[in-house]
Amino acid sequence: MKPAPVTTPSPSRGRALVRGPFPLLGPAFVAAIAYVDPGNFATNITAGSTYGYMLVWVIVVSNVLAMLIQYLSAKAGIATGLSLPELCREHLPRPAIGGLWVQAEIVAIATDLAEVLGGALALRLLFDLPLFAGGVITAVVAFGLLGFQNRGHRPFETVVTALFVVILLGFLYSLLVGGLDAGRMLSGTVPRFDGTDSVLLAAGMLGATVMPHVIYLHGALTQGRYVRDTEEQRHVLLRSQKVDVVTAMTLAGLVNLSMLVIAAQVLSGGPEPVDTIEAAHAGLDTALGPAAALFFALALLASGFAASSVGTYAGQVVMQGFLRRRIPLVVRRLVTLTPALVVLAIGIDPTRALVLSQVVLSFGIPFALIPLVLLTRRRDVMGGLVNKRGTTVIAALVAALIVALNLVLIGLTVTGA
Repeated sequence: MKPAPVTTPSPSRGRALVRGPFPLLGPAFVAAIAYVDPGNFATNITAGSTYGYMLVWVIVVSNVLAMLIQYLSAKAGIATGLSLPELCREHLPRPAIGGLWVQAEIVAIATDLAEVLGGALALRLLFDLPLFAGGVITAVVAFGLLGFQNRGHRPFETVVTALFVVILLGFLYSLLVGGLDAGRMLSGTVPRFDGTDSVLLAAGMLGATVMPHVIYLHGALTQGRYVRDTEEQRHVLLRSQKVDVVTAMTLAGLVNLSMLVIAAQVLSGGPEPVDTIEAAHAGLDTALGPAAALFFALALLASGFAASSVGTYAGQVVMQGFLRRRIPLVVRRLVTLTPALVVLAIGIDPTRALVLSQVVLSFGIPFALIPLVLLTRRRDVMGGLVNKRGTTVIAALVAALIVALNLVLIGLTVTGA
């Protein structure tokens, strides 16, 4: 079962004219599923149960950054008809392409690790399945979801969006039942840390929220759907994509905030922090009842299934864009799946592995973000959709902030602080 081709299509009768105010709703919801993947469960629950509301500001900042980054990625796709990897291959020096591809594949492995582990944990919580068996089932289901791409853009987007809604409703239920402390949540919007562990966790939260693989993917999701032959048509598509990005990322931010608030409200204050997904599930059962625990497990399962399929799709975009090659989807799935199954087989703590995988993803963000900023500021690449000077300055500051955070994280890791 192969996903729909991600190469730039030529104009055809299959591409409609832009009509109505919202012609390109959907791509950002596919990207948004990566912003609520199982890695977010691990980092946000750990943050809330350990530090209460203190790291709310990380979620808020990360979500604002995500809106800007996904908007730029979508804009590049609308302006050029190419994905970010394809643009990199076309416009960046040849020696850089190989390095960018290698790090993107490492990111893909870290992504798959988080998503398969999350699905496996959910199946154990729901059906008491062994983690290894749950990981295999998650991989198979995610592979099956990719088959919807063969039916066009909308079926895949619809299925992924439906799974996103399952995640959203699961956490909204727990939030309504558990409540929140508005004053403490507001105080959590003030940036601060509490020791090196909170810095490491904040980096993991950033890596879990701003996902490198969907920076590569978003431009490909806008391809081949509408005629974009004139400047006016491209501007109309871009306006609709702004709505798509803001709506999808706002909902993803609400899910992430709900995760942290629930953990801060009902899972913190005990003798030990709740730092595993299993403990969070048990804690919700005790504090809010079996329904909350069930909705939590179902949300985790939906996240694992959907995010894993989106991750595999992104991997195809990365390889085809950087190398102009495609490998059979089964082979690609096995390559990125193997490390996750090894982790499950040897018994490494899955929640800890989830958090560390998000730190790896945080390291990968600059390698996607910096080329995106450099390319979207060039008029010869973007034409009339080139970034305004202010947009480029803000995006450059975002990239510098993320690089600085990663350098701090490297220093803490090397020194063992």
